[in-house]
Amino acid sequence: MLTHLKPILEKAQQDNYGLGAFNIVNMETALAIVKAAKDLKAPVIIQVSETTIEYAGLNTIVAIVKTLAEDEANKIPIALHLDHGKSFESVKKCIDAGFSSIHIDVSLLPFKDNIELTKQAVAYAHEHNVLVQGELGILKGVEDKVQTPTEMAPFLTDPDEAKEFVEATGVDTLAVSIGNMHGIEKIRQGNVPDLDLARLEKIHEKIPATPIVLHGASGVNQEQISAAIQRGVRIINIDTELRLAFTEAIKNIFNQDALVYDPRKVLSPAIAAVQKIVAEKIKMFGSKNKA
Repeated sequence: MLTHLKPILEKAQQDNYGLGAFNIVNMETALAIVKAAKDLKAPVIIQVSETTIEYAGLNTIVAIVKTLAEDEANKIPIALHLDHGKSFESVKKCIDAGFSSIHIDVSLLPFKDNIELTKQAVAYAHEHNVLVQGELGILKGVEDKVQTPTEMAPFLTDPDEAKEFVEATGVDTLAVSIGNMHGIEKIRQGNVPDLDLARLEKIHEKIPATPIVLHGASGVNQEQISAAIQRGVRIINIDTELRLAFTEAIKNIFNQDALVYDPRKVLSPAIAAVQKIVAEKIKMFGSKNKA
């Protein structure tokens, strides 16, 4: 069932586990996430990026999620979230379309500008009973040639600024940069960096009541994830691993039979591949049987 994020998040906060926030690009990836959640009796967040909205259409993608949540998920709680909204206009459209949570990401702007634009999003969202995720710190990737701790240091979240940001904006959750990276290259190169857990602990100490969000979590191992959850991370975003599983499954089908033409025979293994990754992450995050 489609559920507001607030009760799902409050339960995760109370019981100290992580919620998987899984990106979708189409009906097949959404179905895979719902199937995994249903099988493991786990609450999940289905999140949609601006590029997916451009690709599939806002009303279409919302209808897909709502239909799957009601018809396939049974009573498993599923929340709908905007990932990396870059403008107030984008945020407003998603709020008006029925999202219960939005991410306003203007972290590339100067600190004061980030605060002001985030406050604008918070004001509108809270008027409509929608949660807001802000972002402080900049996530880089291997493709940005930022790999070592020294190279990453200028982009990481400052704990004192995190406290000021949360107090000034009123955000409900905060996405941080603690060595986590977006992108495929870290996985292809086998170079997924360790998280700066000491920094995360300081951030959590400054904003103990604010759930922390970990973007760029594809490829991060169980030990690091568990440590992050113990230090206040409540939402963990997974995108790259899902895309990789989906496309690799399709490639394998055509490698086995170049003449295959039935889309169902091509896409069914892709759904299963994504479902497998989602199930692994649900178990890793501790949200199995938490629905």
